[in-house]
Amino acid sequence: MGYGGHISAETRVNERIRAPEVRLVGPKGEQIGIVSINEALRLAQEADLDLVEVAPTARPPVCKLMDYGKFKYESAVKARESRKNQTQTIVKEIKLRPKIDPHDYGTKRGHVERFLKAGDKVKVTIMFRGREQSRPELGFRLLQKLADDVTELGFVESQPKQDGRNMIMVIGPHRKKTESKADRNAQQAVAQAGQGVPSPRSEAATAPTDV
Repeated sequence: MGYGGHISAETRVNERIRAPEVRLVGPKGEQIGIVSINEALRLAQEADLDLVEVAPTARPPVCKLMDYGKFKYESAVKARESRKNQTQTIVKEIKLRPKIDPHDYGTKRGHVERFLKAGDKVKVTIMFRGREQSRPELGFRLLQKLADDVTELGFVESQPKQDGRNMIMVIGPHRKKTESKADRNAQQAVAQAGQGVPSPRSEAATAPTDV
C-alpha cells in the first residue's frame, strides 16, 4: 500500500521529524517497516531523497522517502489546474439591432443555441442608434423573445439592463452536463467503496503499531 496523498504546509520533513522511530515507506510505496529516525534519515540521505512525515497521527508516525521539492511543485500544478477547470467559464457575445431582420435573427439565435450547448454563457447586446434610444422597449421585447426561444438550453442569468446606448442580458446554460458528470463520479466512488479500496489517509491512520 502507498502513502503520499495531501501534505499540508506544516508537514515535518527530515530533521524536523520529532518521533524517535517511524514506519518507513519507500519512494515507490514499498513497506520498509519500523526503523529509528536516525536510520530513516540515513536511508533518505543515501537515496538522495527527503524523509517526509505523511501520517503524523499514526503510532508510530508514517514517513515516506520522496523528492519533497518535486512533490510540492507537482501538487501546486495540480491545484492550479483544478482551480482553472472549476472557474473557467467562457462568455460569448452576440450583438443585435432592435429592428433586426427575421433571417438575421434566426442566424443569431442559432449561434446562441450552439454556445449554450457547448456550456458557454452568452452576453446578448442590443445596440441602439439615433432615435432608437428612445424606444428601449424594442430591445427589451427582442431579448425576451430570444430568452423564450432558447429556454430549453439556457436561462436568463442577468436580466436586461440599459448600459449607455446598449441593452445587455446574459443567458447561462443549464447544468445538465455538469450534474450528470457529478453523478458518474459519485457512482464510481460508491463502486470503489464497495470493493473495499482504502484511501492513503485511512491506511496511514490505521497502520499497525507492531512490526
